[in-house]
Order: sequence, then structure tokens, then C-alpha cells
Amino acid sequence: MKIYTSYFAVLKRILDNIVPISICLKAPPWFKGVQYKTLAPTNDIFSQQKANPDNDLYTARFTSEVLGMLNCEHVVNELTSLSNGNDVVLLCYEKSTSFCHRHLVAGWLNESLDNSVIEWT
Repeated sequence: MKIYTSYFAVLKRILDNIVPISICLKAPPWFKGVQYKTLAPTNDIFSQQKANPDNDLYTARFTSEVLGMLNCEHVVNELTSLSNGNDVVLLCYEKSTSFCHRHLVAGWLNESLDNSVIEWT
């Protein structure tokens, strides 16, 4: 299984054989795909970032409070199960060039996976 990251606005450009999976707190109302909130920021982390943007603090908190509580192998196994072994694209809202937790997720996954997680643009 190959893992990509991207954002909802480019969903129509993603190949049909790649399973879209939302990893945000709340997917757009029109998104009817899989939601995997295990990789979403907590409401507190998200709210703090919106009120007072600080990418360094967000990164530290997300890494510690979300990713630090997870087992990468378990997450990959769950994504594999959710996609029936097909390739997946982990989705959020921010553009590819913007700061987003999915880039932190990709880095975390890349530390443990043989294949690198890349951004689908």
C-alpha cells in the first residue's frame, strides 16, 4: 500500500483506485469517504492554533499529544484495513504549500515506512 497526502480541493484529481481518507477533525459535508480521526489534531490543539498561530507550538503539541500516543505499525495496519489494501491519500484542508498537520503525519510515517509518503498535487 502506498500512502499519499493531499487536500480536499484537489480530490477530483486523485486517481479512482486511491482511497481518500480524511484525517481532520471535521471533513467537509460533501465528503462521503472514510474518516480516520486518530490522525487528527485534538480540538484543543486546533483551537489554540486558530486563536494564536504558532507552528512550532502546534508541531510540538501534535507530535507529543497525538503522534506520540500512536504506534506507527498499528496506524498503517488500520489504514490498510480501511482501504482493503489499496493505496490511500490522507486528506485535510490546507494547500500543499501551507503548514498542515498532514505534513507532520507524513514525516512521522516516513520515519517508519520503507516507502516514502509524498504529497499528491
